[in-house]
Amino acid sequence: MSTRDYMNTSVQEPPLDYSFKSIQMVQDLVTEEPRTGLRPVKHSKSGKSLTQSLWLNNNVLNDLKDFNQVVSQLLQHPENLAWIDLSFNDLTTIDPVLTTFFNLSVLYLHGNSIHRLGEVNKLAVLPRLRSLTLHGNPIEEEKGYRQYVLCNVPRITTFDFSGVTKADRSTAEVWKRMNIKPKKVRVKQDVL
Repeated sequence: MSTRDYMNTSVQEPPLDYSFKSIQMVQDLVTEEPRTGLRPVKHSKSGKSLTQSLWLNNNVLNDLKDFNQVVSQLLQHPENLAWIDLSFNDLTTIDPVLTTFFNLSVLYLHGNSIHRLGEVNKLAVLPRLRSLTLHGNPIEEEKGYRQYVLCNVPRITTFDFSGVTKADRSTAEVWKRMNIKPKKVRVKQDVL
């Protein structure tokens, strides 16, 4: 199967689903059997999954140590990963490893323990990210939470399962002007 064929078919592939498996460490995925859905996930000749979706929701993960290596063992084309569901785990940060998947368009992080709003800034580098969830994390209680996320991850079109409207964008822009101080540019003065 060529990469082109893969790109055309794998979006319709069911996810590699490890939800509700009490997984504590990413390395456990290598030995754990994924859940089976109505349609089986197709595999390459090497036995790796031909899917673009990885569901790890409702587990007890508190970090993503070795995530890249494990994903490379599970997926034939890890670089094409488009949907990662890490909702309802025990993550306290947004691991930078997530920013290495440039085809990521859906990222679910709701129901975790992320407590620093600045963690969101890491996601700004993802060019295709369109759907993001973060509700149910302590950061949701921060004043200006929605506006902050929309300012820092401006390409998303769905946030916390609700569409991002033009009004949301305008409000976020006003919020940004009122709350985020521009970086001062120091002008070097010539000494005569």
